[in-house]
Amino acid sequence: MSTVFEASAFAAGWDRPLDVLVNNAGVMAIPEARTADGFEMQLGTNHLGPFALTNLLLPYLTDRVVTVASNAHRRPGVDIDFDDINSERAYSPWRAYQQSKLANLLFTRELQRRLSESGSPVTAHAVHPGYAATSLQGRSAGTAQRLMLAVTNRLMAQSDAMGALPTLYAATQPLPGDSYTGPDGRGELRGHPGPARRSPHAEDDLRASRLWDLSERLTGVRFRRV
Repeated sequence: MSTVFEASAFAAGWDRPLDVLVNNAGVMAIPEARTADGFEMQLGTNHLGPFALTNLLLPYLTDRVVTVASNAHRRPGVDIDFDDINSERAYSPWRAYQQSKLANLLFTRELQRRLSESGSPVTAHAVHPGYAATSLQGRSAGTAQRLMLAVTNRLMAQSDAMGALPTLYAATQPLPGDSYTGPDGRGELRGHPGPARRSPHAEDDLRASRLWDLSERLTGVRFRRV
């Protein structure tokens, strides 16, 4: 679900139990664009759409939510720009991407807190694929950048199948709520599923709560006790 409108339309047609929800919609470092809802495309696709879909489907969920983040959230200086979260004053393809991936982790953290507080058995988890060779890199902004990513895909990236393993692991294995899983190799770029590292900002409960409140205002979708 790439937009809040699409998430709402899909959720309106769902009326049966759902064991696992995987939020895997994603775009990376693309030229500036807006969703049909008017949100900056990377924020809308990577965070606000999954935020809305998850909350709308919570009454049907029986087990867990898995959201695909990125270790790009750990780059120096990455934070949520609460004063310009939609990049209306200035747009940077990579900054917007990194912000949206940090939002994935803050969303997972606050979702788990709310689920635990409500006594729900549903748990929230985040994952990242490391550096996996997929079509995601082919839509980045700038011809030179796309060519560079194509080269590094061949030289450094693991296969898309290996990149999917953390998601499959988090969707099927017994894990504590608010877990974060990624490849276990050097720099978390390649390897088999293992615990992943978060930035200090991604563990900040105040940021997580503030982002949640802002996301509710932007989407019009609120947490539903389950």
